[in-house]
Amino acid sequence: MTRNKTIRIGLSARLFHPKNGATGIESKTLQVLEQSIAQWIMSRDVLVLMVPSILKSGPIHRSNIRLRDYAEYLDGLVLQGGTDVSPEAYGEVPLNEEWAGDRVRDAYEMELLHEFVEAGKPVLGICRGMQLINVAFGGSLYQDIPSQLEGAARHQAEAYDLHSHEIRFAEKGQFARWFGNTDAGQVVSIHHQCVRSLGKDLAVEATSTEDGVIEAIRHTGHDFVVGVQWHPEFHTPGRDSLLDCVPLLDAFYVAARATR
Repeated sequence: MTRNKTIRIGLSARLFHPKNGATGIESKTLQVLEQSIAQWIMSRDVLVLMVPSILKSGPIHRSNIRLRDYAEYLDGLVLQGGTDVSPEAYGEVPLNEEWAGDRVRDAYEMELLHEFVEAGKPVLGICRGMQLINVAFGGSLYQDIPSQLEGAARHQAEAYDLHSHEIRFAEKGQFARWFGNTDAGQVVSIHHQCVRSLGKDLAVEATSTEDGVIEAIRHTGHDFVVGVQWHPEFHTPGRDSLLDCVPLLDAFYVAARATR
């Protein structure tokens, strides 16, 4: 690995908040990354650094480091999956308390996204990350596919990362060029929310062949601000029925290296 040529990619943190009445580690705020997504990004000579949320107030001693400093230092950002985006982020009231999401994480990741976009650095959103990109640019979500989208296929199951469905790339879209075709294939699907209305300057790059649910988006005003609803990190070697997502990762690497 040549140090001055190594791509540095930031990975947003998943937040776990203190549980009421808990002691020990569960009484603390945890910021973590999921191993599979980190390993997928690191499958080339890439350094992955988790970007922690930064408190602007509170009892913890803090330095003058800002999220903007990470955007200036790193070459790209990946927004990982996790809890729902709060409906309050797109002007709605949660229809079910279980879908209330995490406003703290929303605010942290939206600021992070904004700083990387302003710095001209590429951003790749995975599952929740794609939904957050859509909301950040003024779009909205279906809070719950089964109850709000009539005739929708299953996009989440107890099988978790073993559950998949077929998608298709948009004709003449960027994904079709990256992958060399529009007949995409099977992708791992773990979500009960999805894009309802597109954010400003976002284009649809892929949809579910069964129900038309939006599965990939791209911002048309930036070199690389892309989101996928599926989980490419679970498309591991040996699962030949699933879409090979190397072209997506390579396109992200190219965009990241171009910022150096």
